Amino acid sequence: MALLSLSLGFRGAKDFFHLLTGLTTINIYSLIYKYIYIIFLMKADIIVIGGGHAGCEAAAAAARIGVKTILITHKFETIGQMSCNPAIGGVGKSHLVKEIDAADGIMARCADRAAIHLKVLNSSKGPAVRATRAQADRGLYKKSVQKELKNLENLEIVEGEVTDFGIQNNQIGSVTVGESKILKAQKVILTTGTFLNGKLFTGMDNNEGGRVGDNSSKKLAEKLRNIDFSVGRLKTGTPPRIHKDSINWEILEEQKGDVPRPTISFLSDQSIHPKQVPCFITRTNEKTHEIIISDLYRSPMFSGKIEGVGPRYCPSIEDKIFRFKDKKSHQIFIEPEGLNSELIYPNGISTSLPKDCQEKFVRSIEGFESAKITQYGYAVEYDFFDPRELHETLETRKIKNLYFAGQINGTTGYEEAAAQGLVAGANAALSFLGKDPWTPSREESYLGVLIDDLVTLGTKEPYRMFTSRSEHRLILREDNADQRITEKAYKVGLVSESRYKIFSEKKNKIIKEKDKLAKLFLRPEDEKIYSSLKIKEPKSATSFLDLLKRPDLDFQDLAKAFSIETPDNDIVFDIETNQRYSGYIKRQMDEIEKMKKNRNAHIPSNFDYSNVKGLSAEITQKLSKVEPKTLAQAWRIPGITPAAISALMVYLKRNETETADKNARGSTREP
Repeated sequence: MALLSLSLGFRGAKDFFHLLTGLTTINIYSLIYKYIYIIFLMKADIIVIGGGHAGCEAAAAAARIGVKTILITHKFETIGQMSCNPAIGGVGKSHLVKEIDAADGIMARCADRAAIHLKVLNSSKGPAVRATRAQADRGLYKKSVQKELKNLENLEIVEGEVTDFGIQNNQIGSVTVGESKILKAQKVILTTGTFLNGKLFTGMDNNEGGRVGDNSSKKLAEKLRNIDFSVGRLKTGTPPRIHKDSINWEILEEQKGDVPRPTISFLSDQSIHPKQVPCFITRTNEKTHEIIISDLYRSPMFSGKIEGVGPRYCPSIEDKIFRFKDKKSHQIFIEPEGLNSELIYPNGISTSLPKDCQEKFVRSIEGFESAKITQYGYAVEYDFFDPRELHETLETRKIKNLYFAGQINGTTGYEEAAAQGLVAGANAALSFLGKDPWTPSREESYLGVLIDDLVTLGTKEPYRMFTSRSEHRLILREDNADQRITEKAYKVGLVSESRYKIFSEKKNKIIKEKDKLAKLFLRPEDEKIYSSLKIKEPKSATSFLDLLKRPDLDFQDLAKAFSIETPDNDIVFDIETNQRYSGYIKRQMDEIEKMKKNRNAHIPSNFDYSNVKGLSAEITQKLSKVEPKTLAQAWRIPGITPAAISALMVYLKRNETETADKNARGSTREP
């Protein structure tokens, strides 16, 4: 795959011919063709703008489907860069990453190759909310992403800054790189992250940029504003980085990774992981809080210099202390940035306070008394566009063939960005090929929850995924993402033949194992078996599968009692979970089917929700405020429960029946 720098123009010819050294004749012709295709014809089927997590996933998806794709980025070396926290996964987020992986995306594989500390969060809770999190080595992750992209046959990477769009009759057809170089394209995917009109704030100081060391995209932001998209400002931030040798590790609480180690990708095993290291925990204290409170007037967020709304679920340390005055301390996770890095990421003290204040409050924290700050924390304020102006494919409604993905749509986090990139890249490629779009539903995926929430409800703050955003959490577990996504993604061309073969083999193993277990019975006369299981004598023959529904029995217990071989862990977990929660799963499936039948049920304008029995005051208030037009829209409002939807559905049906009866009586009345 060729890497081109449009800023160099033909002065890069010397470097190009150096690439020919050692290549076969066929490879030389192929490479020359690629350069001619990009430099002289200046066109591609799809252009992806931005080399962050959304851009990488979008470019990879389009290329896998078989469409010629160009990824344009300021600098090749920053592709796949983790601008903030060097971690992948977490509650809700890991579900997205698993689904990306199930569609053969690159994020999970790269995370596994870079994972230096792995944990399953909520491991003591039910399987629906368990989430895998990988602390990553920044350098290894970036290197892995770049390698994945280099190996894609249909992808070229161009260095440069996109400064303009070629739009005619509300349809995009080209982009301008630098001052004058025009690249034609059938589809364009914009994944600009925090770079659109980005500003960096540390105390009263501010300057333009999308992150430290990189310029903002002002020209592109101005062009988009002129198109008359609904624009807003959001804010995110990052903590100061601390040199590891200046931390007193001996007094800190150590936090080791899980044993056995989990993996993010369905294809990975533990052998892919690099060396594992521990993380540590410390806390802020009353002195820390006093220092921060006394300097709040110097915070750009509190002084009014920052207008954008920050993430509610990941606030800055000054925001946390201001909002939660009753809390005497806040937890800080001390996370290494890499195996060979000198830097430590103190997760939990994101800040935009002045440098001298950062020095003081950091050194007031236990273990950080002699901390040396290598990079001060800062806030980033940037443009985003109302995602309600997008189709479910993430194509903009105002400009045909232009797609938005990532933080430009108001989301926060690598995982949310990558998920949008996957969907946008796939749909741009499918549209180019004249095929039907791929729009996963919220009933089958967190991808669907994410996209549906954005395009239906929009957002006023940086949107973050949580398992609580889904009405069907028990069905949408991270462990079964491949069974929900892979086959459908394969049909649209996202999943390779080899990947699909691996999935099919696993699926067949589950089917065969369940068939085998369904034929194994515990009978009243099998005293030896039920005695070993320490359960009462069964009244009738009960299958192995039905025994798994009991909370006091697990697969290992039964396998030992029945003297059968235990299959692979992922097979065991799948069967055990689906059997144990089969009643709840059936209930959710029934709700989904019921909603599918009634999703388009019309809700009258100015509807009085107080008349509906069973709705709480909070839900009544939410419905009255949003004024959904259909039952499906009502269900998508955060906080609206399945029970509330059922009550509303019954009321609407009763009203509809009563109205129909009245009309029928009226039509038969004698004149």
